[in-house]
Amino acid sequence: MRKAALPSRLAVWLVLIAAISFFPACIRAADGDQQIAQLHTCKLGKGRQIDDCFLGYRTWGTLNAQQSNAILFPSWFSGNSSNLAQFVGADKMIDPAKFFLIAVDALGDGVSSSPSNSSDQHGAHFPTFTIADMVDAEYRLATEVLHLKHLHAVMGISMGGMQTFEWMVKYPTFMDVAIPIVGSPRLTSYDLLLWQAEIEAAQDDPLFQGGNYSDRPKLPLVEFIHTMNLSTPAHYARTVSRDAYEKLQEGYYTKGVLPFDANDWVAQLGAMIRHDVSSGSSMETAAKKVKAKVLVVVAAQDHMVNPQPALDFAPLIHAQTLVLESDCGHLAPGCESAKLFPAVKAFLEAQ
Repeated sequence: MRKAALPSRLAVWLVLIAAISFFPACIRAADGDQQIAQLHTCKLGKGRQIDDCFLGYRTWGTLNAQQSNAILFPSWFSGNSSNLAQFVGADKMIDPAKFFLIAVDALGDGVSSSPSNSSDQHGAHFPTFTIADMVDAEYRLATEVLHLKHLHAVMGISMGGMQTFEWMVKYPTFMDVAIPIVGSPRLTSYDLLLWQAEIEAAQDDPLFQGGNYSDRPKLPLVEFIHTMNLSTPAHYARTVSRDAYEKLQEGYYTKGVLPFDANDWVAQLGAMIRHDVSSGSSMETAAKKVKAKVLVVVAAQDHMVNPQPALDFAPLIHAQTLVLESDCGHLAPGCESAKLFPAVKAFLEAQ
């Protein structure tokens, strides 16, 4: 009986060990599932802080044994991590069979810590934050939550492209590759004019109530300004008929910028206005910090994020450039996906 007991106990232990080893795989989030990372306190510039700070994120693919295939992809203005699923696939920009993608909800997007979802710093009481603050929180997600020591790449579109420029200057050795798409290292005067006009339109709306509203304001004027600059006059006139416009205009008054919260909208606009990778020095000084191999993608007819600062920065960091020429303006990444996707995919996989 004693001789039989030992193998029996050994078998039980082996089963337990196998079960414990298998358990984490069972509970690992499925590709594209929303996840929340608790960062507790996020220190911001000028002594500000987010008290109960958290970031939303989603992942696709599997981190390899060398932890050398992770890509971080922050969200664009007024978007969230769910929007980035459209770029994932064997025939898209990021192949999840080759890379471990981390799509991040940028601060202020209504999923991560934002004016709209903060319990003790709600609405107008939420602290002012910057693109650099977004990047600092994302670095903590990568290092403290996901325990990564390095990224293969950081990439993003629009405000995500601005975060990418900030990443390559602020954490230059943490990535091998950076791909800012229709982003900017620093805004032009026209960009500032546009974003400030949207802030003024939001804050001047009587329903905004200084950010202390109980019902979300529709902000139709903000929607008009934003839509006017999203593409080009030629593209808009070609793709939206007069009859369709009547319905769209009605929607601006009934739906507005919903489901995106007005305080969140204003907060992210402010972050873009304050964006400057030179931090008050010079772009040449900022460029000297960059270590990554960079592909800069711009839209030649972009009315929303002027392409010139990115084009000027590119030679300073020895970056390759890809210029999207269509009249889609800021929407060019979608209009010219047949050109963009293979170029980005090839750049990611070649480095």
